Amino acid sequence: MEMILRNLENKYPELTKCLDDIRKSFDILKSTYNLKGKVLLCGNGGSASDCEHIVGELMKGFLLERPIDRSFKTSLLNEFSNDGEFIGNHLQMALPAISLVSQTSLITAISNDLSPDMVFAQQVFAYGVKGDTIIGISTSGNSKNVLYALKTAKVLGLRTIGITGASGGSFKDICDITICVPFHRTLEIQEKHVPIYHALCAMLEEEYFLR
Repeated sequence: MEMILRNLENKYPELTKCLDDIRKSFDILKSTYNLKGKVLLCGNGGSASDCEHIVGELMKGFLLERPIDRSFKTSLLNEFSNDGEFIGNHLQMALPAISLVSQTSLITAISNDLSPDMVFAQQVFAYGVKGDTIIGISTSGNSKNVLYALKTAKVLGLRTIGITGASGGSFKDICDITICVPFHRTLEIQEKHVPIYHALCAMLEEEYFLR
C-alpha cells in the first residue's frame, strides 16, 4: 500500500496533501469488503465516466491476476465439463461495485416520474445496505443529485466518501472522508481524480489478491 502511495506522490507531488484522506478512504473500503459489502458510485458528466471506470477496475483484474477459488473451479468442471472448464479459466475474483450512472431506463424513469435530482438517491435506497460504502464524485462537491444520494446513504448506515476539488463544497459537511484535490478548474480536478482512484483500486487489489 505505501509503495503505491509513494509512487503516486512522486508522480503527482501536488497530491501530497491528499494522501492522508486516501489512506482513510482505503480503510473505509477495506472495512466494507471485509464485511462482504459493496461499493456504490455516482457522479455527473466526466465524473459519471469515472464511476464506470472505477467499477471496471474493481470487478475484474486490474494490475494483478485474480484466479477464482480452486474448489469452485472444480465444481464448474464437474457440473458442465468443457463449458465449465472454459468458465473456470476465465472467471476472475471481484470486489463488488455498482455504478449508479449506468441504468439508463431506470434513471430516465426516475427523472420523469419522480425528479431528476433523485436519480441516484432512489438507487441508493434500493441497493444500499448498512456497511456498504458510497463514493460520490463531483468537481464542485455541490452536485445536488449526488448530495441527495449521500444523505440517503448516511441515514441507511452506509459509509460515505467524496472525491472533489479544492473547496470540497457541500461534500465536506456530509462525507465521512472527502478527498479534495488542490485545483479549481474542472478539467484539472478531473485529471487528478484518475490517479487517486487508480491508487485506491490498486491498493484494494493488493490487499485482497496479492499472492
